[in-house]
Amino acid sequence: MKNYRETDPEFAERLEHFALDEVVHEEGQQLDERTRHMAILATLLGCQGKETFETELPCALDAGVTPVEAKEIVYQAVDYLGIGRVQPFLDIINRVLTERGVSLPLPGQATTTMENRLEMGARAQADIFGDQMLEAWKNGHINRWLAANCFGDYYTRTGLTLAQREMITFCFLAAQGGCEPQLVAHAKGNMNLGNDKAFLIRVVSQCLPYIGYPRSLNAVSCIEKASA
Repeated sequence: MKNYRETDPEFAERLEHFALDEVVHEEGQQLDERTRHMAILATLLGCQGKETFETELPCALDAGVTPVEAKEIVYQAVDYLGIGRVQPFLDIINRVLTERGVSLPLPGQATTTMENRLEMGARAQADIFGDQMLEAWKNGHINRWLAANCFGDYYTRTGLTLAQREMITFCFLAAQGGCEPQLVAHAKGNMNLGNDKAFLIRVVSQCLPYIGYPRSLNAVSCIEKASA
């Protein structure tokens, strides 16, 4: 923000007040610092805010988000955004971590093998959405990929809890827009894991400065549908 304070002082004053003070301290809409920064990182991936992500990442690490947690957020984004949109963020996090003296690669977090990733992925889907998901992978190759790749390769990793993974998925979907059916489904998944309606609205509130009002209001509507 320093350059904007010089070139656009009125804009910087109002933006910093809103995003870094008013929103953060809004009564009833607060999150603990680690969760707030994790949600913002996921949101910036979702809306493709590369420059702001590079500014936010050191703040998140200073607030207690671990390098493993930050990396897991970036890795999981590939399932919801595609590698074409995530690769620049992977380059950013590698550069920032290296500059901070973190040795790469980080310790491995995988818990599945190529042989059991489908089975374990379907189990993770069932843990989130219900036992009917144990057979959902049989409904075509994309559903099979969803179980084996999205859930088997990523959701089964350590480094983040299942509830944290559903929270960042909610942020990916809300921030990119146009994914409202999936956003409703993952709002329900979050609630199934204990991330209740009030928590999800707090997440949207803390991420609003980074994605704007239309997508934030859409996300709230999806939460309402999921909780009905």
